Amino acid sequence: MQHQNLIVFDIETVPDTEAVVNLTGFEDRDVAARRAELERYHLAITDGRNAFPRQPFHRVVAISFLRAEIERSGAGETYYLQELRSGGTEKSDEKELVAGFFQFVERHKPRLVSFNGRTFDLPVLKYRAMKHGIAARFLYASGDKWNSYTSRYAADWHCDLLEVLSDFGASARVRLDEVCAVMGFPGKFGIEGSRVADLFDGGKIKDIRDYCETDVLNTYLVYLRHQLHTGTLAPDSYNRAVADLVELIKVEGEERPHLMGFLEAWGRASDNTFVL
Repeated sequence: MQHQNLIVFDIETVPDTEAVVNLTGFEDRDVAARRAELERYHLAITDGRNAFPRQPFHRVVAISFLRAEIERSGAGETYYLQELRSGGTEKSDEKELVAGFFQFVERHKPRLVSFNGRTFDLPVLKYRAMKHGIAARFLYASGDKWNSYTSRYAADWHCDLLEVLSDFGASARVRLDEVCAVMGFPGKFGIEGSRVADLFDGGKIKDIRDYCETDVLNTYLVYLRHQLHTGTLAPDSYNRAVADLVELIKVEGEERPHLMGFLEAWGRASDNTFVL
């Protein structure tokens, strides 16, 4: 199957404190206490190595994505940027966000692009979809045994850059920030992922959505450079895709200041050299 669109996506989550009672019998209703209990549980089952909750225990609070149309020619692929946004609204609950994501993907049947999406983002979305009784048959019925959304090595269906860049674990799996630092992309700035729960507690959903969108932009830039490296994008097509992104930021930046903040950080990281 030749996908006509690519969708770069990222999610932000907070610990699912509602599950703590069923998990450990901890009945204190205080959110902070329940988060501490969830950490205690994960430290216990990992012999003190990792307090980070496993995938089912993440409540989705934001899903952001970039969509681009794919055009093919003898020179390879060309990407035409269509939109960059977050799903739902600031008032959307988790069920609406997750259902909207799977409906959107089913409608476009895209190539998915992520950074750690196969290990974290997509498993979280699957668990939370099951929690809410959301069906996503297309995710499992599309393609064939070797080429599908569920095939680990089918990068044309889901390109998880963390996996692909490490040759599926043959070399070290590096952080998105580290790749961005080398390539002159902004990486994380302003907000760290560790602050998402505090922002959520403070009702600052817009800040979380904006932060998630900047992660999507970083992922897209790394993906473009990867596609150039593999020969899928010609240099002219790479530069066109980057110029498209800069233009979108300039057009929408006045009403979406986090995009202008991204462009400024990108300029600092690259000495104001955006194209090759």
